[in-house]
Amino acid sequence: MRVTFSAVVAPPPSPSAPRRHPQILKQPRSHPHLHCVPLSASPGTSRIRRIVGVLEKDAPEVETAAAVDADGGESEIGINGFAVETVEVARDSPRKVLGRSKKMAQEEDDSSDRYKLRNGREIFEEKAYLVGVDCRGKEDALFSTEDSLKELAQLADTAGLLVVGSTSQKLAAPNPRTYIGSGKVAEIKTAIHALDVETVIFDDELSAGQLRNLEKAFGGDVRVCDRTALILDIFNQRAATHEASLQVALAQMEYQLPRLTKMWTHLERQAGGKVKGMGEKQIEVDKRILRTQISALRKELESVRQHRKQYRNRRLSVPVPVVSLVGYTNAGKSTLLNQLTGADVLAEDQLFATLDPTTRRVQINNGMEFLLTDTVGFIQKLPTMLVAAFRATLEEISESSLLVHVVDISHPLASQQIDAVNKVLGDLDVESIPKLMVWNKVDKADDPETVKIEAEEKGAICLSAIYGDGLEQFCFAVQAKLKDAMVPVEACIPYDKGELLNTIHQVGMVEATEYTENGTVIRGHVPLPLARLLTPMRQRVTGTH
Repeated sequence: MRVTFSAVVAPPPSPSAPRRHPQILKQPRSHPHLHCVPLSASPGTSRIRRIVGVLEKDAPEVETAAAVDADGGESEIGINGFAVETVEVARDSPRKVLGRSKKMAQEEDDSSDRYKLRNGREIFEEKAYLVGVDCRGKEDALFSTEDSLKELAQLADTAGLLVVGSTSQKLAAPNPRTYIGSGKVAEIKTAIHALDVETVIFDDELSAGQLRNLEKAFGGDVRVCDRTALILDIFNQRAATHEASLQVALAQMEYQLPRLTKMWTHLERQAGGKVKGMGEKQIEVDKRILRTQISALRKELESVRQHRKQYRNRRLSVPVPVVSLVGYTNAGKSTLLNQLTGADVLAEDQLFATLDPTTRRVQINNGMEFLLTDTVGFIQKLPTMLVAAFRATLEEISESSLLVHVVDISHPLASQQIDAVNKVLGDLDVESIPKLMVWNKVDKADDPETVKIEAEEKGAICLSAIYGDGLEQFCFAVQAKLKDAMVPVEACIPYDKGELLNTIHQVGMVEATEYTENGTVIRGHVPLPLARLLTPMRQRVTGTH
């Protein structure tokens, strides 16, 4: 059966198949990266929609979109302010062609093998080549160049790319023109031709000039991107809510703004009026449009932030302790939340499966309750604009009563991942919040018993979230940590305030109960806001002694 595909190109083209909502400016390429979805077309053809320019506020369409394609394409308007055109292109027939060479047949077979089903849709895996640089000035690097490239390969796979090779180079300092040396550029160019590479990914952030110079040096249709662009693209693919989509779009635009010079090699000025002469350069127009879009997104995200703040304030009126799960991406935070609460949060063995915070109520056997929040995972070299864009989400962490640092203890770089998470938490200024270290995936460790002994020595909790082992010990440890942050109280609760007594049992730890003529006397520990509410009743108890 023959399937017909269409493609939408989101500017700029992502390192993997782009999403359906283009957010950032990008000139059309001769071989754009296509996001395939079913669309009707003539037999033996595909209908392809591609970005051809940027729409100004009052203009019906930009100059590059005005011409009708010679193959019958017609201009369209309506994808987030970008002009698009739909063209119908011929596809190779699936039937066998006489006289076809073995090489052609092999190439077609290899091409068909690169269509993979990801997230319920079929995408074409581009061949990617990875490049790392070991600079002497990076003494603070948590990962070695080799280990960082391995993680970059995981990111590429998550984004839907097929990694076919990698290389690295030691330098005293990055080359300001190409980031790497000229000899390494020639070596990569040879590998590109030998392996049919379509995308080259650098493990460090590149400037606009470096991106442009590298693409020119590699030639052809080879595209160059960096680790930041790759992570942003993964977030773009994973964004499942309106808030997450806004946050990712803002981060992408802020990343792209200083790199517009890479996309526009023509700097012709727009023609002005008869008196005004030459007008703005095209790149200046595009930057102005992009800044306007960034400003609008910031305003919308500020509204989201205020909404979250109001929700937290309402939640604090009933002072249920909030426990946030933090940790490196793919450490098992979502799996732990699902096991404890019966939630159905997406938990996959992939990087950045969770972007939006999810909160569920957990009740311990003694009746105490707390709210457990799953948060977005961290990673080394986390883009700064991504942290800023996800400000509203990350503020959930700063309002927590306890941070549970979940670690994949079976990972060979577990120690480095712990340091990377602590670095991000330090940037978020949450050092004052109590923390509990949890070593997850102990079932995958080479020597689980030795790991458990070491965990006990370091005050960490060992568990296997996927199998549910160690969850009871985890709940006791959470209860003990929360108790340390509570206030000891002794109060007499009138019998007509039964709801208040229930709240004390839910959010506090009642250690003793006595029934008197005036009410129920309780002794235990409660959160500070609740202790303040109990002040008059605590005085009543004091007066009776």
